[in-house]
Amino acid sequence: MFDWILTFEGWLGLATLSLLEIVLGIDNLIFISVTAQRLPAHQRDRARYIGLLGALVLRIIMLSMLVWIIGLTQPITTIGEFELTWRDVIMLAGGLFLLWKGTLEIHHEVEGGHDVGPRRAAASFAGVVAMIIVIDFVFALDSIITAVGLTEVLSIMIIANVVAIAIMMLAAQPVGAFIEANPTFKMLALAFILLVGVALVGEGLHFHIPRGYIYFAIAFSLAVEIVNMRIRKRRQAARAGNPEEQA
Repeated sequence: MFDWILTFEGWLGLATLSLLEIVLGIDNLIFISVTAQRLPAHQRDRARYIGLLGALVLRIIMLSMLVWIIGLTQPITTIGEFELTWRDVIMLAGGLFLLWKGTLEIHHEVEGGHDVGPRRAAASFAGVVAMIIVIDFVFALDSIITAVGLTEVLSIMIIANVVAIAIMMLAAQPVGAFIEANPTFKMLALAFILLVGVALVGEGLHFHIPRGYIYFAIAFSLAVEIVNMRIRKRRQAARAGNPEEQA
């Protein structure tokens, strides 16, 4: 199982897969940070860590069921010329979940929400942890299937996912703090959730949307918002230096 440790190909495969998992986990981390914002400040880090640990356990279980994962691409039924696989079912369910979650969060941000009482807070904490696990499952499905295609060594897959989750845990707090300090980025991230949800539904219906298009849209929107943020800061600094402009 660990014979790859003595081979260059094994270490190269581990490095490649670890890098892939980290890159694919960046957008996942943004959405997880947005989800955790629903909790009080003192509970957010704990929710992220517990959720990510739960997600790691779920990933390892999935990776251990290699035969089942490979079978996800086998048709389970045919409707006309459309062949439905378990992968399609998961993609459709995950996409619809993200559309529902994104719409709900945007409504919460626009209309405002008031969660009061210890019972409501406890339920919210458990709900956020569950949401983090589900979101990671949806986003990790493609990367897990890709991992199966890149290597047949289970230990390499598991180590690569452990590395990716550890990096996400280290980056979760600063990413969350940045989003909290810049609420416009939170709304932008929620819009990305809707975008990814549509893409997953499309994948489930066999309408392939190149990931490069989605990543370009996200990167372009982030670049525009960064420029807007710098403009707002300059205007605020100018107004602070010229109080007469505020009149």
